[in-house]
Order: sequence, then C-alpha cells, then structure tokens
Amino acid sequence: MSAIGFDPYFSSSYKRWYVESSPRVSQRGRSRTTFSAHPPSLSSSRLHYASPGRTSAGLLLSSPGRSVDMDISHATQVSSEFRAVRTQEKAQLQELNDRFAGYIERVHELEQQNRALEAELLLLRQRHVEPSRLRGLYEQEVRTLRAAVEEARMERQAALSHRESMENALQSLQASYEEEVVAREDTEGRLLEARKEADDGALAQVELENKVDTLLNELAFLKKVHEGEISELQAQIQYGAQIAIEAETAKPDLSSALRDIRAQYEKLAAKNIQSAEEWFRGKMGHLTESVVHHTDAVRNSKDEAGEYRRQLQACVLEIDACKGLNESLEKQLREVEDKQSAEIAAMQDTISDLEDELRATKGEMARYLKEYQNLLNVKMALDIEIAAYRKLLEGEESRFNVGVGGLVGAYSVGPVYSRPMFSLSTLSSGTPYLFGSRLVSASLSADEAITSSQAQEAAASPTKEEEEEEKEEEEEVKEEEAEEKEEEEETKEEAEGKIRN
Repeated sequence: MSAIGFDPYFSSSYKRWYVESSPRVSQRGRSRTTFSAHPPSLSSSRLHYASPGRTSAGLLLSSPGRSVDMDISHATQVSSEFRAVRTQEKAQLQELNDRFAGYIERVHELEQQNRALEAELLLLRQRHVEPSRLRGLYEQEVRTLRAAVEEARMERQAALSHRESMENALQSLQASYEEEVVAREDTEGRLLEARKEADDGALAQVELENKVDTLLNELAFLKKVHEGEISELQAQIQYGAQIAIEAETAKPDLSSALRDIRAQYEKLAAKNIQSAEEWFRGKMGHLTESVVHHTDAVRNSKDEAGEYRRQLQACVLEIDACKGLNESLEKQLREVEDKQSAEIAAMQDTISDLEDELRATKGEMARYLKEYQNLLNVKMALDIEIAAYRKLLEGEESRFNVGVGGLVGAYSVGPVYSRPMFSLSTLSSGTPYLFGSRLVSASLSADEAITSSQAQEAAASPTKEEEEEEKEEEEEVKEEEAEEKEEEEETKEEAEGKIRN
C-alpha cells in the first residue's frame, strides 16, 4: 500500500513522494519478502524539509515593525541560501525517485522469481506425488551414472594406453635423436679433420709453388751463369786463337793444344748443362707428382666435406621433424589429460548434485510420509467418531420408536451429551475436540452413556492394528532408507576407486 504526500510550501514540481509497504502474504501461508521504495527511515516517518520561504515569511510576520528596506547583503544571502536549499532538495528528490524506480523494478523481478519458483515447486510436487516412483527413478539415474562412470573409466584407460604408447614412441625418438646427435658430433669431428687436411694440402701446395718459383729462378740464374761462362770461354778462345795466329810462325804446335783445351771446355759445359737439365727435370717431376697428389687429396677432401655437409643437413632436418613430432605428441597428451580431468570434475559435480537432490528428495519424501501418516490418523479418528454417532442415532431411533406410545405428550429434559469435534488446527496432534452438543432424549440409559464414553476413548487412542500398521510402515521406510544409503555408499566407493585409478 502506498501513501503519497507532499509539502504544501513547495511548488507542484517539488512534491515529495513517500511509499509505505505493508507485509504481503503469498499463497500456502508462506511469508514473502517485500521491498519498500525508500530506506527504513522513509517507510516509518515522513521527511520534513526546512523551507527557506517559510522561514523568511515567518521573520517578516514576526517583525511587522521592521522597515521594508532590508539590508541588501542579508537579502542576497537569504536568496542564495534559498537557491542552495532548493538545489539540494531537487537533487535529493531526483535520487529518491531513482531509488524508488529501482526498488519497484526489484520488487517486480522478485515477484516474477517467486511465481516461477512456485510454479516449479508445483511441478515438483506433481512429479513426486507417488513416492513409489522415486526408487525407480533413482535406480535409473544411478544406472545412468554408473554407465557414464564406466564409460569415463574406459576412456581414461584408453587415454592411459595411448599415453603409454606415446611415451614409448617419445623414448624411441629420444634414443634416435641421441644417436643422431652422436653421429652429428662424429661427422663434425671428421669434417674438422678434413678441413685441417685440406688446409695442410693448401699450405703444401703453396710451399711447392714457392719451391717451383725458387727453382725456376735458380734455373734462370744458372742459365745466365752458363751463358756468361760460355761467353767468357768464347772470348778466351778467340783471344787464344789470335795469339795462336800471331805465334803460328814461331810456335806451330799451339793450335792443336788450343783445340784440345776448347774441346775439353765444350765437353765440360755440355756435361754441366746436361746435369742441370736432368736435375731440373727431376725436381719438376717430383713437384708435379706432389702437386697432383695434393690436388687429388684436396679434391677428395672437398668431396667428403660436401658429403658430410649433406648428411649434416639431412640429420638436422630429421631432428627438426622429430622435435615437431615430439611437441605435437606432448600437446596431444596434455589435451587428453586436460579433457580427462575436466570430464572427471564434471562427473564429480554431477554426482554431488545428484546426491544433494537425493537428500532433498528424501527429506521431502519423509515430510510427505509424515503428512500422510497424520492424515491417515485423522481419517481413522473421523471414521471411529462417525461410527459412534451412527450407533447413537440408531439407539435413539429404536428407543424413540419403542417408547413413542407411552410418551405422547410429555418430554422431560434429560442430561446433555456432547461428542468431540475435530478442527484443522488439531490435524498434527490427533487429539479430537468436541464436535458440538447434541440433546438426547430422557430415555437414554446408563449403558448408552458408557458406550459413548468408550467410543470417545477409542476415537482418542489408536487400536493395536493401527499401531502395528504404523510400525510396519516405519520399518519399511527405515529399510528403504538403509538400502538407499548402502547404494549411495557403493556408488561413492566405485566413483572414488575409478577416480583413484
């Protein structure tokens, strides 16, 4: 219920709105939470705002003798205070209106939620009207969960086997990778040795080339020396020939001697030239053979280096491929583990939710059984009471028919008998109250009074058969609860064992 009020000292644009909410009661006797549109201070009391206009008017009225020419500064201050108060009040009103709208929306939302929950509760009550169906439903749900757990266990076993095969493949790949690393190191060592031999061959080739240059220079020098010697010998021979021609007349035997000397020198020069040529040819042949040998060695070393380089590149590519395969397998393994853990967590959440629902349903079923038992007790008490009333009515009719001839015109006022009445407030206790008062005739005997009192006692206390039936029903309920607890424990143990595996 909302009460709307406003301050008469303010204009129509600055009306105060107040809402007072009374507690609401929903169906089935349950209390419902309501929200007021303002804080508790606004719901219990009305806000009072100071009105600058009213204050100034009061001042003017209280002092009618004052002069109208008020101080300008005081008037300015009053107007500024008035504007500030109006601005503050306007902001407060805007904030209160916003809060009021938010509270109304919240109330509508909560009412919709309450209606939805009531509809859901009604559906649940209609669904669980028959307690005998709960066992079948829960057994079906347990079978479904067991099948899901078994499937998850099989998937986990397959994932573990796949993981073991992946680990074996990873170990084999690691072994091959280590072998390739060792082979690569050996190949790099051999490549370094080949490079060293190639460098040695290049140095030997350079040295041989230097030796060839030195020998060529020496040969040229020897040729020059030989030519100088020949020129000197030729000059000596010409000089000796001139001397021989001059002394031919005096010494005719010198020409033969000079010829002999010349022949000797020519033989010596030819011998020196031949020995120098042979030495040069030997040196050149040896150098040529060494150059050819080292050239072949360098070529072989270059070929081996190229082959080793190709092998090294192939090994590097194979290692990169193995690394990629290893990373992909590790990624797949991590994905399988994450998926398995997520499924296990989902299964555990589902099991916990079902256990909570099972406990809630058991509590609701126990409440329904209790209500059913109370209604059954009430029905039995009402049946007993109806039977007692029927006996009383039959006795009254028979006695009225028998004594109607002697008691035609006179009736005496007999005692007043009353039967217990049963109200809705006594459904849980089972103790009957007085149903009403009924006047009986004066001819009711003491036996009938005793019979009525016995009927009241029978209506108040249940028979042995009823007690036995109640005990049997309680025992059946306890047995069902014990069986359900055993099934829950077995399900939990199986789930825990599968999770541990």
